[in-house]
Amino acid sequence: MDTTLNADLLDNLLTIAGRSTVVREEVRAWSMSGVERLTFTDGTTAIFKYAKRPFDSEDQALRLAHTLGVPVPAVQASAVVDGWLGMLLEDLGPAVREADDLDGAAAAVVLHRTRTAAALPVLDQERLRTLPSRALEHLARLRKAERWPDADDVEDALDRIAQAAEARSAGATVAPFGWVHSEFHPTSLHIGRHGWRLLDFARAFTGPCLLDLASWHGTLGTPDPVRLRVFLDTYVTEGGTPDALTERGGLPAEKWALGWHRMWAVEWFMEQSIRWINDPATDPAYIKAVRRHLTDVIRLLEV
Repeated sequence: MDTTLNADLLDNLLTIAGRSTVVREEVRAWSMSGVERLTFTDGTTAIFKYAKRPFDSEDQALRLAHTLGVPVPAVQASAVVDGWLGMLLEDLGPAVREADDLDGAAAAVVLHRTRTAAALPVLDQERLRTLPSRALEHLARLRKAERWPDADDVEDALDRIAQAAEARSAGATVAPFGWVHSEFHPTSLHIGRHGWRLLDFARAFTGPCLLDLASWHGTLGTPDPVRLRVFLDTYVTEGGTPDALTERGGLPAEKWALGWHRMWAVEWFMEQSIRWINDPATDPAYIKAVRRHLTDVIRLLEV
């Protein structure tokens, strides 16, 4: 992010919040977003988070979640400057420990019981079914730009998944269906002195909540249906609907969830590659991730 724009965005937020001089400490930053800790002259602190499209509506999602009773950091101020969202957020302080599976299951139950909000985008069965077709459209645009030239295997895999998508997407709206965090990992669950808060709602939507549960253990390793089944059982024990264990699309719930979560990730990676990042230098990394996930999708969805 341009430093002048970053400064302008922060100035806007400080004006809205009625705050002044700050000391800024970078927590993390990448090309599309960043997080800083601010310390004000009176010794109080806040979090400055900024992001560009498609992450520029997180303030709305956080306010909705708070209104509906989900524990999230409070939004103290938000503003948009030249397409960049900036937020001043409550500083939750250091975590007292890392979130474990029991924490994750309990937090997921609270989120998934929350009333859906009309402002959130919807991923229903029809939208889920079209994910491989949309990924093929992204691939066509990449090839038109003379990128991803040796990706015939990606096209073949997406074709296979697209042919099976109607049958395998069945059950998408079986409970739990509602608020999906979409970045549901232990690092997105802050365990502090005063309880837990969910972070990172930039891509929240309404859809199959099993996608959240499938993301909890991360996407870098090989998907483990047995491990996810144990997590689903914990989720039900913590108060989640027993329907979370229901077979869907002709598959056990855990395989369905992992397969479609990876397909959702593939479509997102490919859209990022051509639309949001749009940097040919990143192609090798994206192609590698897409190939790995597609291998998992074919195995998990049994196509």
